[in-house]
Amino acid sequence: MERAEGAHPEAAWSRREQAAVGTDQATSHALAEGNRAYEERFGRVFLICASGLSADQVLGALRERLGHEHDEEAAVVADELRKIALLRLERVLAAEVSA
Repeated sequence: MERAEGAHPEAAWSRREQAAVGTDQATSHALAEGNRAYEERFGRVFLICASGLSADQVLGALRERLGHEHDEEAAVVADELRKIALLRLERVLAAEVSA
């Protein structure tokens, strides 16, 4: 999986959301290959709300989604973006409450 870079809060949140997706070398290779295939097929990077998911779960979702039609995958991506946005909004609100 590609990790977000940079010092801005969104990059740090992304890295934290993906932190649980530790991988062995074979899984890392399979994810890299799957990401390349996904980008070739759909013309964009593979996006998933990885918070709480294992590497095997992410890889399974990636492989399943490679079989989607373009419109079906666009709907899945929109749902994943909503999940990520809600997760991050919860973090912002929690930070404001504790401040």
